[in-house]
Amino acid sequence: MLHPYFKRNKLKCLSAVLGLTTLFMTYTSQAQQAEPLPLYTGKIPGSKPTPADYTETVNKENGHITRVSQPTLLPFFPEKGKANGTAIIICPGGAYGMLSYDKEGMAVARKFAEAGVTAFVLKYRLPSDKIMEHRETGPLQDAQRAFVLVRENAAKWGVNPARVGIIGFSAGGHLAATATTMYDKPVTTTNGLSVKPDFSVLVYPVISMGQYTHQGSKENLIGGTAPADVVKAFSTELRVKADCPPVCLIHAQDDTAVPPQNSLLFYNAMLEQNIKGAMYLYQTGGHGYGLNNKTTADQWFDRVIQWMALNKFM
Repeated sequence: MLHPYFKRNKLKCLSAVLGLTTLFMTYTSQAQQAEPLPLYTGKIPGSKPTPADYTETVNKENGHITRVSQPTLLPFFPEKGKANGTAIIICPGGAYGMLSYDKEGMAVARKFAEAGVTAFVLKYRLPSDKIMEHRETGPLQDAQRAFVLVRENAAKWGVNPARVGIIGFSAGGHLAATATTMYDKPVTTTNGLSVKPDFSVLVYPVISMGQYTHQGSKENLIGGTAPADVVKAFSTELRVKADCPPVCLIHAQDDTAVPPQNSLLFYNAMLEQNIKGAMYLYQTGGHGYGLNNKTTADQWFDRVIQWMALNKFM
């Protein structure tokens, strides 16, 4: 039997219950994001003591992060029952001088989680002689360490260790491309685990350090006057080999910041090595649009999901 209060206030009680239900549903849909995980315990191999004036900063207006000295991995887990066992590590761009952490990191992670893919946003250290002994390999060290961490915890996180990919944007695309091509000589401790991606997605990526490079990314990573052998070593189209994983490339023809020739060079190298892959070259869109190329109704993210399904990663 209902208490007299509930009899007198049925409408109020029903409203309260619905409100709590809505709150719970909102909470559970947003609870996919977990706490950030440190990439390393103790001293980071190859690091220098962080100077007092080298403090991480976050721009609250656009979510850009600079001066990262403690790299992390931020997990986004699919809702219960939606996870398909595939995972992806996300490398935001920012010319190797900052990280577009919200637009090219967390927003992308949420989309992958909605699609059933466990996503991890990598807050990697930006190249700096102040905190690294070898600044040109510092970001790659963090990316490879992320693969070790995900594969070490695969069972706990419901991830298939043979289905861990990487996606990168702009300079983050260069980082993803280095991880895609430079896995044979790891620059991190692997604990016997592979640092090779099982698939890669490169979105308006910096690929070459040569003619078509993005000068700011090149200067921040290897220096504007790097010797020819270093330029060659970090021009990832020259590192593509027969056992590289499948790769999907996204670019716009009118990208003046990172010319589309970057993706064309990489795709050409894939063809020469018979690497499975796809390239979506949009007529317009420019650079740095994140998930939403406003010049077209076509959604590149949907294309990527279809490509992943074609290659049995969904």
